[in-house]
Amino acid sequence: MQEIYRELVEQRNVRSNLSALRAELRKGTEEEWRQTRHFVEAHEADFFGFLNHEDAKTRKNAALLLGDLEYERAADILFDTYQKEQTLFVKSAYLEALSKMDVEQKVPELKACLESLMAQEISEENRKHVSEEIRMLHAVLMQYEEMMHHTFDERQQKNRVILTAVKNCRETVQKQVGGKLHPLGVLIETDDLTALQQVRTFREMLFPVPVKGLLPSNPKEAAQAVWKPMLALCRKYHREPEPFYFRIECKAKLTLEERSAFTKRLGAYMEQMSGGALVNSVSDYEVELRLVMDRSGAFFPCLKFYTWKDRRFSYRKNAVATSVHPSTAALIMELAAPYLKENAQIMDSFCGVGTLLIERDIRVPAREKYGTDIFGSAIEGARENASLAGENIHFIHRDFMDFRHEYPFDEIVTDMPGRGKMSREEVDTLYEEFFRKAPDILAEEAVIIMYTGELGFVKKQLRLHKEYTLLQEYCMQSKRQQYLLIIRVEKGRR
Repeated sequence: MQEIYRELVEQRNVRSNLSALRAELRKGTEEEWRQTRHFVEAHEADFFGFLNHEDAKTRKNAALLLGDLEYERAADILFDTYQKEQTLFVKSAYLEALSKMDVEQKVPELKACLESLMAQEISEENRKHVSEEIRMLHAVLMQYEEMMHHTFDERQQKNRVILTAVKNCRETVQKQVGGKLHPLGVLIETDDLTALQQVRTFREMLFPVPVKGLLPSNPKEAAQAVWKPMLALCRKYHREPEPFYFRIECKAKLTLEERSAFTKRLGAYMEQMSGGALVNSVSDYEVELRLVMDRSGAFFPCLKFYTWKDRRFSYRKNAVATSVHPSTAALIMELAAPYLKENAQIMDSFCGVGTLLIERDIRVPAREKYGTDIFGSAIEGARENASLAGENIHFIHRDFMDFRHEYPFDEIVTDMPGRGKMSREEVDTLYEEFFRKAPDILAEEAVIIMYTGELGFVKKQLRLHKEYTLLQEYCMQSKRQQYLLIIRVEKGRR
């Protein structure tokens, strides 16, 4: 670093040395950061001079370095040079540096800069750099002006919503709510959104954006078609005024680079066309514009409002990576309902954080509920979840294969462990041990409600054990090959 310092003082290879110094700071120690800051302070006039260098990339690197060092004394000159800068790709660098400094007194001027940019007609060749400048202006301003938090209004009437569900299970949701089947789930019209809090089997609630047809893949044309109806929906469901901060989620068979380029351009167009009433933000947002591509390459647009508080599964404070989603657990119990016994004694052999047991008792109340798991953290999470749900469930930190109990259970309800890092042979052994163990703790004519991604191993054990009869088989998720199996146990046939 000493060689870099020396050349910068001598103003040799300034651009490359500024870049090299930033690279060294990124991988360096805190002490090296402090040394560099002292060096810049000792040669402040030189570094301020670099902000007016004839080479645009030198100006950019100098601004970014001052930002990296959080060099507050540079704030005024950074803002002045930002306002004077004519090279568009450099302007966002000044703002990035200012975002790491205290510029609260400059907020009115920064807001004026943003308003001026939003009012301009931006050419296609300049759009990329101007969009980045707008993004950085928002980033700076949000540090001093809290994003307005909106309140979702569930009292609205004439609501058109999609309740999402996997394709194989849409009919189950439809039986509960009516409406029409939709590729994403079930499309319904309702005057009572609060009633949907009682329906546990759908995953998300989405609001279709009322555009004519589908959105084209051209980002400018898509923005022209979607921004007004999207803003109208945001206004309908929220009492507070704009701006509305949103993100874009694109479900499409595109490369990551293609998807990123499309969403960035679309978001930038929407911001400008709406005059800042819609603000594209990757971190702080309350609305998601979800775009689902069809076979033609066009997009179906819908909104997810994070302001809508889904209270259906408020008990689920704890989860682990392998936890079943509570709406999936509720769906399992809805499908299995004809086989569930009231006041039953039930057992979950691989209970995780307890979601399946909780949803089982909500669907058909049971008398005694037990769950075992070998992961202590999951058991602790299950106990807290059950307490929040008002459920009295006995969770035991133990391997199910070693579990003993004084009276038999009427049901086993379980989400079988996924393959994960287990070999095929280990999975085979797990299922073999489970089916050998289950009758030891089950009553005569008991049932097993099993959610599994290993249908082949289950079928193998059913062939080997005469005491088991497969009553129902539901393919819940075709792509992931997830099945719900209802199995009767007749111990007398062992």
